[in-house]
Amino acid sequence: MEQQKAPRIAVYPGSFDPITNGHMDIIQRASRQFDKLIVAVLNNLSKKPLFTVEERKELISSVTGHLPNVEVDSFRDLLVNYVDYRKADVIVRGIRSVTDFEYELQLASLNHQLNHNVETIFMMTNPKYSYLSSSVVKEIAYFKGELGDLVPVEIEQALRKKYEDMPKPQ
Repeated sequence: MEQQKAPRIAVYPGSFDPITNGHMDIIQRASRQFDKLIVAVLNNLSKKPLFTVEERKELISSVTGHLPNVEVDSFRDLLVNYVDYRKADVIVRGIRSVTDFEYELQLASLNHQLNHNVETIFMMTNPKYSYLSSSVVKEIAYFKGELGDLVPVEIEQALRKKYEDMPKPQ
């Protein structure tokens, strides 16, 4: 009798404030590598987010709905604890530059120290998104710049609405 393999589950954590085409590239590629990919929105205490965690989850769900093995969730804990809780095998991280790699290597080493069962896989960002970050997208949106190649349409609309409703600083 053939033994059934446990599903391979990966967690792609981030603040995703907002999700960009660079994030989407990683999500689409990682979703092909694992049976389930959990896009996990974290509440980064060192950042002041534009979108609430719930808004980010809704936005990510709206742009990943075509990927049947992608689930959107959020967490407020150490990443390794969340990965353990979700019975995941791997943490997926996108790398844009050498600077990203140095930072991500430090985090991966720390996570492995905290939980030896947790592995981190780095995925190189498509070169056409190597300059792209959520911070850059927010700044461009704030000044009503062109976002068409940077974020999915649903995200552009949400950004426009968010900044339209926000009072401008003097």
